[in-house]
Amino acid sequence: MEISCKEDVNQKIILKDIIGLSDADIKNTKIRLINNYENVNVIDLFLNNPEEINTNWLFWNYSRAEFKEGQVIIGLCRMDNGDDFYLLTTIKRITKDLNVRNGIAYEGVELAEYKKYYGRVIVKYHNTVQNMVRWADKLIKEIEVSEVLSSFYEGKSFPGYDKVCLKYNELRVIIENNKTDWVNALSNQKAVYLITDLNTGKLYVGSATSDKGMLLDRWKNYVSNGHGGNKELKEIVEKQGFDYVKLNFQYTIIENYNAKIEDKVILERESYWKEALDSRIHGMNCN
Repeated sequence: MEISCKEDVNQKIILKDIIGLSDADIKNTKIRLINNYENVNVIDLFLNNPEEINTNWLFWNYSRAEFKEGQVIIGLCRMDNGDDFYLLTTIKRITKDLNVRNGIAYEGVELAEYKKYYGRVIVKYHNTVQNMVRWADKLIKEIEVSEVLSSFYEGKSFPGYDKVCLKYNELRVIIENNKTDWVNALSNQKAVYLITDLNTGKLYVGSATSDKGMLLDRWKNYVSNGHGGNKELKEIVEKQGFDYVKLNFQYTIIENYNAKIEDKVILERESYWKEALDSRIHGMNCN
């Protein structure tokens, strides 16, 4: 007799299936949903400095005590692909209550038995309440495992040339981590690209050619100093500071070309887009 296991295969995998805490531990466990706050993108912060999320944000306390010594805390950091997706960043047990309010209020040790999952498990959960600290026994069976990555999360995967739209910190993480799919996609490409100042709405149209450096090289320059040697952008960095760029600039590909296309074609298209987007008069291009 043939036995079908299709129903079992299609069953949702929940966080409880991966985090095999005992029933006693689950009753003594809380989950912290770490969300973006003001202008801080928490997944970018995690990629740049994991301990900032796994200690400072995880153990931050406001007006009342959130945790107690001996409790287990599961840290889930909000991702950029929608409000419902979170990355498992750590699981710690509280070892000391520092009796602090409006500050880092606890010390804890990471549970090593779950280390292989940190930075690799993406879960889906639709939060409908304001409280970001929740009891695990009420939540852990509702949190669905969306994906288990083969390696530590390194940021957005390359989405295709027509879908590239990166904030400065997203681009920085890609460049600094030398993310393979992005490096392969951008390293031998000529392009016309757009930089948007999200604060003012002003646009800058640029080009990447064999003369100026291919797209990856051009964007590396922007990550390193904010202006890439461009006169107009350099003035912004000098007046507003590099942090202004980090907070407000966004990078998009308008048109991409392979390395065999002559530079003059890209330069002609760059000029067209400057005209079409009026970036010389009302944007950040001066020529």
